Amino acid sequence: MLGEACRPVRAILFDKTAATNWALGWHQDRTIAVKERISVDGFETWSVKSGMQHVEPPFALLSGMVTLRVHIDPVPAGNAPLLIAPGSHELGRIAEENLKDVVRRCGTIACLADPGDIWLYATPILHASDAATVPMHRRVLQVDFAVGELPGGLEWLGV
Repeated sequence: MLGEACRPVRAILFDKTAATNWALGWHQDRTIAVKERISVDGFETWSVKSGMQHVEPPFALLSGMVTLRVHIDPVPAGNAPLLIAPGSHELGRIAEENLKDVVRRCGTIACLADPGDIWLYATPILHASDAATVPMHRRVLQVDFAVGELPGGLEWLGV
């Protein structure tokens, strides 16, 4: 999708169980993981997640990224599948107060999966996840991919 120059820039293993059955409201992934905090125009809202520096880059950078999800366990409708709002990634940065309206206009698709299935989507697409109604193990390896280097001395944390 991004060509030969793309590379993985972040990997996360999600592990939902009956004991860790969380829900996540509608949102866009807006941060990237970097090696260190360096002040660069357009890169704002710094945070530390799991001991790693994250920053919100210009939206154009996020628009050039894709996210790949490898499903290790089955994800039927009752096991909290990823929900996406198709086409929402083409609308730019969506303000919190507009999320419900955008989801209503774009509709919702549940990304059901069997073990080994792979979903690939535009990183800034609106997405959510409900708590499972029939909780069982749901492990998903999520890998973000990007092309190119970051400006101003910032470096991708990498995988």
